[in-house]
Amino acid sequence: MPYTRYQRAVRKAQADGRIPALSVALVRADREPWLLTVGESGNPEHPLGPDSRFRIGSVTKSFTAVMVMQARDDGLLDLDEPVARYLDVPAHGDATIRRLLSHTAGYQREPYGDVWDTLITPDAGRMLAELDRAERVLPNARRFHYSNLGLAVLGHLVAKLRGGTWAEILTERILAPLGLRHTTVERPAEAVVGYLVDAYSDAARPEPAFDLGGVAPAAQLWSTAADMATWGAFLADPAPGVLDPATVEEMRWPVTTTDESLWAAGFGLGLILCPDGKRAVHVGHDGAMPGFLAGVYGRRGGEGNPGGLGCAVLGSSGTAGEVNELVHELLRLAVEIDPAEIRPWRPAAPAPQPYRSVLGRWWSEGSEYIFGWHDGRLQARVADAPAGRPPAIFRPLPDQADVLRTISGRETGELLRLHRDDSGTVVRMHWATYRFTRGQEAFDGGLASDGPFGVPGG
Repeated sequence: MPYTRYQRAVRKAQADGRIPALSVALVRADREPWLLTVGESGNPEHPLGPDSRFRIGSVTKSFTAVMVMQARDDGLLDLDEPVARYLDVPAHGDATIRRLLSHTAGYQREPYGDVWDTLITPDAGRMLAELDRAERVLPNARRFHYSNLGLAVLGHLVAKLRGGTWAEILTERILAPLGLRHTTVERPAEAVVGYLVDAYSDAARPEPAFDLGGVAPAAQLWSTAADMATWGAFLADPAPGVLDPATVEEMRWPVTTTDESLWAAGFGLGLILCPDGKRAVHVGHDGAMPGFLAGVYGRRGGEGNPGGLGCAVLGSSGTAGEVNELVHELLRLAVEIDPAEIRPWRPAAPAPQPYRSVLGRWWSEGSEYIFGWHDGRLQARVADAPAGRPPAIFRPLPDQADVLRTISGRETGELLRLHRDDSGTVVRMHWATYRFTRGQEAFDGGLASDGPFGVPGG
């Protein structure tokens, strides 16, 4: 039974990490949600259970990032415009929204002041007014540098454009539509206690719970594992309504690596990207607040993936790295021990007549390609490409059946142009301007099989 392995992994992480309370949820499109809690809440009025709430820390940033992309899709902002175009700031207003989303704008990590020493955070107005006291620690676009300040600025930028507070816009445009009823800005009655666990004994000290004020768009939220697993699944396979799936795909494209010498993780537009081998990637965010750690991810691609696969691991210890490891382990286990059912192949309608002469083998740059018609679309792949590599997919331009746009895969965005003989048969193609022919031709048009060995032009 797969649940036994899930349970063992969770219980081992809780014991090894010495985590007072651990709440885990795994959701997928083809199964009922799986939930497990281990430990004690520290809240005598609300024992630990599926409805227990944990701080999710910087997982909050993924919500703020979606709010920014919603505003972009609604025409309220341009990702490549500077912040100062939309928000009156005394300094660093030249940073673009795209750079802030990907943590490549060079903003210092926190707002001005020792907020983690005093536990006093500025409100939104003061935080923005004191931007001239915060440093630009790196030049724009130089490299990845994580910044709570940058995402907080973006949260208030969206709030201004929408005419409300960050919390109001978040609830209206994300939490309510997705049914995330247990995700809140304010600390709920069901909150578990967060702890600092002593390194040299089994003692645990409660950490203070405090409001982040103006920094809220970066790390304020409380939630349940079930709500957060649902959010992880949304980031992997979004249903239309909250955000166009193509926009979420844009957010998932890597903008930067987080470590130039170890390419184990990257950052997209507000999302962490963790490759997991064989064309799979985990997309989501980690979170940390005093006494809490969280990992919330969805799984994209890979063999056995049922789709809509998301996992959340929420813990009440601020030092247990097992929380952030367990979320990835459970996503791997889900496709290893309980993979999606294999759907039987069934015959379908043939390719439309205008594209039938495209099907088959073609040559370009000395390499062989195979063009086919599958799932109602013209597709192409390199003949010797690994089986798991997605094909290029084409879509005809409006009113131009012989000119197609590459909409995914190799050469995305480029045109494929078909050239026909007098009978209407496609005899030559140009893809991204490279010539495609039925025989293996050199760049001068001669067949490789006809040319004598020698020096060109000799």
